[in-house]
Amino acid sequence: MTTIAGERAPDWSSEQWQVRARSWVDAQLSQTGRRVTGLVEPRLRPWSLVWRVPTDDGPVWFKANNPGTVHEAVLIAALAELTPDRVLTPIAVDPAQGWSLLPDGGESLRDVLARDPDLAHWERALPGYAALQLASASRADELVALGVPDQRPEVLAGLFAELLDDHEALLVGAEGGLSPEVHERLRAELPAYAQRCRRLADFGIPATVQHDDLHDGNVFAGAAGYRYFDWGDASVAHPFGTLLVTLRSIGHAGKLAADDAQLVRLRDAYLEVWTDRYDRRTLVEAADLAIGLGPVSRSLSWRRALDTPEESRAEYADAVPGWLEELFAASPLQPNS
Repeated sequence: MTTIAGERAPDWSSEQWQVRARSWVDAQLSQTGRRVTGLVEPRLRPWSLVWRVPTDDGPVWFKANNPGTVHEAVLIAALAELTPDRVLTPIAVDPAQGWSLLPDGGESLRDVLARDPDLAHWERALPGYAALQLASASRADELVALGVPDQRPEVLAGLFAELLDDHEALLVGAEGGLSPEVHERLRAELPAYAQRCRRLADFGIPATVQHDDLHDGNVFAGAAGYRYFDWGDASVAHPFGTLLVTLRSIGHAGKLAADDAQLVRLRDAYLEVWTDRYDRRTLVEAADLAIGLGPVSRSLSWRRALDTPEESRAEYADAVPGWLEELFAASPLQPNS
């Protein structure tokens, strides 16, 4: 697996890197009249390092991304400009480093659902996310130029073909990876996949930012309303691809069958934002297509996230082939009508 643009993953454990990052955090906080009041609390993953930083005005959050997810910093800055009521406004970002410093967002939707598992919370949260996507659609080309991955339907089949050639990432024939038989089955699927991509593009629904990992742990649910965060998996893509992870995670958490009317209601709550532009039949067909195409996007986002030294990605390496194999799995939403 090669490193994105030939860049090396940073050594977040080195004292030199930590001193440099801490100096940046201190300098950014100083500009806002704040200061650090205690030790940072780290959380390390192959794709990012997060510090919870205590200050004299409450905690803030520093995040450093690896080369495969470095676009998150510039993306959250762009989204804060476009839809400031839908995301946290960063205290500071360093796009070149892939660093961001964010205020505390309060409790997550997961916290809320733990107390009150009513899916009406999701029914209210999804239209706001859809509104964010609509507001960002006119800037799709600009976001790609800034480094956000391009996974629009027009290019997705080509990315799928390229991914199939990456035997290392797909662990073809290795433990936890694709068997040679499944790999060939996926290759045989390419023409049909490309045809479905063309059909999705033909609807004319504009590409925009697509979170690609929108679950209840990535939504704040505070007094300011629902705000969406953790954009490291995001791409510029068909907006409805979001529904794959979102509906699957909701169904899993609630032990809901794929034909449960609650999932249909949530899909429709999300699609409602587009009904002044497209008829319901078109939106539902496009959503079904986008969900079915989505496993390739998820596999690609995991490959980017794991663009790190082999020893640090081993725990998660099977996610790349695992998501690609999901192309043959049932949809998380199979309504009776």
